[in-house]
Amino acid sequence: QVQLVESGGGSVQAGGSLELSCLASGYIFFSTCKMHWFRQAPGKERELVSSISSDGTITYADSVKGRFAISRDNAKNTLNLQMNSLKTEDTAVYYCAADCPYRPRYWGRGTQVTVSS
Repeated sequence: QVQLVESGGGSVQAGGSLELSCLASGYIFFSTCKMHWFRQAPGKERELVSSISSDGTITYADSVKGRFAISRDNAKNTLNLQMNSLKTEDTAVYYCAADCPYRPRYWGRGTQVTVSS
């Protein structure tokens, strides 16, 4: 059983910052997994925000480049997303996901981020 639990969501004004965390537990070799942050806004499809591979390679969606920073702490089985200069369009439920060798994708249950103008 593998669990991904997100935390750190909340409400913030435009221009503000939040940091999301995702703690992985259970039978998971975290350091071998490619980790992702997705988000889903009301009425929209889930979209990939950022990924970090096991070797540290990082990618970002164009919409968050220069504002968001993904990181991982393999010793703590933790994935983070530092979100700066938040915009109202960043409002969404943010999900952590893990792609681990020979396993189906694991998903967290999500954490709400609301950015007000």
